[in-house]
Amino acid sequence: MDAPPSQSSRSWSIYGRTEITEHYEILDRIGSGAYSDVYRGRRLSDGLLVALKEIHDYQSSFREIEALQILRHAPNVVDLIEYFWQEDEDAVLVLEYLHADLAAVIRDGKKAGGLPAGEVKQWMLQILTGVDACHRNSVVHRDLKPSNLLISADGVLKLADFGQARIIQGIGFMNEDSFVLPEQFSQNKEWIPHEAATIIEMTKASQSALEIQMQTSQETIRPIDEQEYLGEVEDVKAKYSDETDKETSIQDGDASCLATCSTGDIEDDPFKSSYSYEVAEGGIEDEPGSMTSCVGTRWFRAPELLYGSTNYGQEVDLWSLGCIFAELLSLEPLFPGTSDIDQIGRIISVLGDFNEETSPGCSKLPDYNKIAFTKVGSPIGLEACLQDHPPSEVALVKKLVRYDPATRATAVELLDDSFFKEEPLPVSLNELKVPATRDGQDEKSSGEWGDYRDMASDSDFDDFGGVNVTNTEKGFAIRFS
Repeated sequence: MDAPPSQSSRSWSIYGRTEITEHYEILDRIGSGAYSDVYRGRRLSDGLLVALKEIHDYQSSFREIEALQILRHAPNVVDLIEYFWQEDEDAVLVLEYLHADLAAVIRDGKKAGGLPAGEVKQWMLQILTGVDACHRNSVVHRDLKPSNLLISADGVLKLADFGQARIIQGIGFMNEDSFVLPEQFSQNKEWIPHEAATIIEMTKASQSALEIQMQTSQETIRPIDEQEYLGEVEDVKAKYSDETDKETSIQDGDASCLATCSTGDIEDDPFKSSYSYEVAEGGIEDEPGSMTSCVGTRWFRAPELLYGSTNYGQEVDLWSLGCIFAELLSLEPLFPGTSDIDQIGRIISVLGDFNEETSPGCSKLPDYNKIAFTKVGSPIGLEACLQDHPPSEVALVKKLVRYDPATRATAVELLDDSFFKEEPLPVSLNELKVPATRDGQDEKSSGEWGDYRDMASDSDFDDFGGVNVTNTEKGFAIRFS
């Protein structure tokens, strides 16, 4: 094991955490980013390889722990084994170690000249199963992409990186003010989808109560009954009633990416934690249903998010699914925008104009009237992006990559789609070709996705090839030459 740097380096602070090192041998750091560091470790009691994810962002820690508690033992979702969290220390999540990701599958498929249709279908089914588990349990991932879909040595794919996830309740959303009682997630119980009614909405102090639970539960996720939990809420309410999330790096509220011009994407660890964007001060989530549009990674971000929507749901994950599926088929990104404006332009060139006819209600989006694109007379269509692919494959992507969120096919609907029942049938897990490493870990890598580096561009109006930007009374007019 490499000798750790001095303990003053925060990203290596895990080496000084005796409550962790007493139980885990830290083998090496396998990823690092702005908001987290990931280490490969070995549990001392039985030699189990694990991933130790140290999260440097307070709010992201809550989100990931909460989502993974809800999804404990859910199919095709990474397993949270335990977590460590003490006052004045970063949260450290102990996760199952998965050595590969879907980005590496795409990389290897490109080198091999393509992926067999049966393998593609098997990967798709596993992704859909994981997303269905999230959505049935009221979790919106908000950052689905190939590098967040991890793969075990035996070909099991699992959704990971829930640092941007949100929990919805009914037709609204749960804030970090709300908390799911962990008594429902006993390690010995099978996973059962939870109805929205079982997710209990608490007060602003409940986030602080969760913090207390974490501080006192360093070795396992300790069950806590509702009476005890509410008691802890009351005890800390006075202390934390005035605190907000303003110091955190991921904030929800009525502020959009285009409005704040702060949409630089961040490449980081193998779990690709929190590709987040700073929101203008005051853009804090104040009401249920108030969300930030500045989530996800640009190439997989739904158009309503690009136009600043702060009132959305599971449909944003479905758009991302469509982009992932298209990339699995073509082995090329569907919409590789270099900025948010370029991203919108690429989508419009394929799907056509984004207006009330194609997406009812879009004119009410915060940034809809800030930019205007010249009308596209003849969009190239998804068929042009998936040339030489059978109509059934194009049709599957079309069910997801569509403007109107209400018309996107759900994960459970697609799991029963005839596409997966037609020849060639999905292969079995033991027939899948599992990559040896994650994408970006081979000898030629610089630590980023091989073809995904352009996602780090900011959303500004500079350096656009063939783009003319004109000021208008309402905002900007964009013309692509």
